[in-house]
Amino acid sequence: MPGNIGRRDFLLRGTLTALAGAGLRPTSASAQVSPRATVAANDRVTLGFIGTGRMGQSNLKTFLKHPEVEVAAVCDVYGPNRDAAATLAGSKARSFKDFRDLLALQEIQAVVVSSPDHWHPLHTVLACQAGKDVYVEKPVSVYLAEGRRMVEAARRYRRIVQVGTQQRSGLHFQKAVKLVQDGQIGKVSFIRTWNYGNVLPEGIGNPPDSDPLPDLDWDLWLGPAPKVPFNANRFGVHPDRWSSFRWFWHYAGGMMTDWGVHLLDIVQWAMNVEGPSEVTAHGGKLFLQDNRETPDTLQVTYRYPSFVCVYENRECNAAPLDGHGYGICFHGSLGTLFLDRAGFEVVPEKTSKGANRCEPLTEKNSNNHNLAHSRNFLDCIKSRQLPVCDIEIGHRSTSVAQLGNISYRTKSHLFWDPKSETFSRNKAARKLLSPKYRKPWKLDV
Repeated sequence: MPGNIGRRDFLLRGTLTALAGAGLRPTSASAQVSPRATVAANDRVTLGFIGTGRMGQSNLKTFLKHPEVEVAAVCDVYGPNRDAAATLAGSKARSFKDFRDLLALQEIQAVVVSSPDHWHPLHTVLACQAGKDVYVEKPVSVYLAEGRRMVEAARRYRRIVQVGTQQRSGLHFQKAVKLVQDGQIGKVSFIRTWNYGNVLPEGIGNPPDSDPLPDLDWDLWLGPAPKVPFNANRFGVHPDRWSSFRWFWHYAGGMMTDWGVHLLDIVQWAMNVEGPSEVTAHGGKLFLQDNRETPDTLQVTYRYPSFVCVYENRECNAAPLDGHGYGICFHGSLGTLFLDRAGFEVVPEKTSKGANRCEPLTEKNSNNHNLAHSRNFLDCIKSRQLPVCDIEIGHRSTSVAQLGNISYRTKSHLFWDPKSETFSRNKAARKLLSPKYRKPWKLDV
């Protein structure tokens, strides 16, 4: 679809069709994007920003550090967010409440999507249909089938779609992944990932339902999600924390998708796998008395063909693991590699005589991976090469986290086929692969 699609066309289309089943064949991540929109290396790149809360404004600041970036428009359903982004973007940037008005601007080449998670699929697919390239925050979707549709849209409309798993652009992450893939810590049979924290006793609190905030379009914020009364925690904007919509099932997937995607993305990259074959989760909302829906304690075990991976999250005890409140540990036959955003460390296993089985190594973070990740997106807009975290990769990494939540919510041991993206035995789990969108919203690729 050409980039000059108008607002009337969006409205007539109703914007999008109910998600079909999840058993769609993945598109090869090695696919190339058409060069039909190639931009010269020194040309300006005109961007629009959809969702300008805390994450959106952070992304806006990052992209503005690149000299060729020009911001044509910003969009948010909440006036204060919109106004703050417009100030950052400068006087030339237009300001919109409805993202469809932004997408109708012909001069915009690409959009940066930092809206709440449940909006990511719609914003991405419609941007692709409007001829825009897309940088979309993780997790790419709330439901697994939505992510597959996002991949389909990127391929069908020949768009560059980069996912905001910015660790892929971190030099020390790249080196650590190569260490694992080169066998320098031996055969890896067990991997642990974790997030530990303590928000006792109040958590996010229990605000009552109320009238929406002034200058907030609550119905448009809900979008495809069920219509419910405004609640300050569902909306989630707060000056001292990340938005708490993350802790409600219709809009996000808790810490499992908010942080788990970052960690599990590196696991799948290093181990060169598309997804697990079995998933088991245990946990619950065991201590917190706030109105969140997602668990405060969770442990998920993933069985891959050649290794086991565990993800752990607790919100009520921040005791670190070996001094780290979060991270990834690859346990190999020759050594263990710990990895987080500060750097990595390889601790060798010992022989019976006390000799090291591998070389001890330490590497500190040596680059700004947020800046490098946005640079990669801009370069790919110009070259039409797939970005370092193409939507296929981002969808796969998001899917692993979503499977953990599905196992937890259905209290089921899941058997998963990552090729066909289907469960072999569990009807209840299959129902959680696709959402029911509130009219008139549909996801039509």
